[in-house]
Amino acid sequence: MALEFLSSLFKKKKKEAPAEETFEEVTVEELEERVENREQDEQISQIMERLNEIENDLPRVKISIDNIKKQIQELREEIERLDKTIKDIMMLYEVVSQEINPFKEQLSQESSLSSEIQELKKQIDELKMELAKVKNDIKVLAGYGVDIDSILYEVLAEV
Repeated sequence: MALEFLSSLFKKKKKEAPAEETFEEVTVEELEERVENREQDEQISQIMERLNEIENDLPRVKISIDNIKKQIQELREEIERLDKTIKDIMMLYEVVSQEINPFKEQLSQESSLSSEIQELKKQIDELKMELAKVKNDIKVLAGYGVDIDSILYEVLAEV
C-alpha cells in the first residue's frame, strides 16, 4: 500500500492536452476604437505629467517673480537717490561756478539790459492803457456833441 502510494506520486503524469486558447473574434471597428482609446489614454497621461511638472514649477516661478520685483524696486530707489545726488551736485556747481565764472560781467550787463527792456515794456503797456481811456473819453464826448477838433487843436498848440 505504501508502495502504491509512493509509485502513484512518482508516476509520470499523463500529458493532458493543452488547453485550447480561444480567441475572441474582434471586429475592425472595435480594434480601431481600442487603438484610439489607447492613444487618448497616452495623450491624457502625457498631459497629466506635463501638468504635474508645471504645478511643481509654479512655486519656483512665483519666487523668481517676487525676487525680480524686489530687485526692480531696489533699482528704482537707487535711481532716485542718484537723481537727487546729481541735482545736489548741479546746485553746488552753480554756486561755485558763479564765483569764478568769466562770463559773470557779461551776464550782469545782459541782465541790466533785460531789466531796462522789461521796464520799457511796462511803460508801453501803461501808455496803451492811457490811449484806450482817451479813446473812450473822446467817444463819450462825441456822443454829447462836443467839438473835439477844437479841443485837439488847443491841446496840440500847447505842446
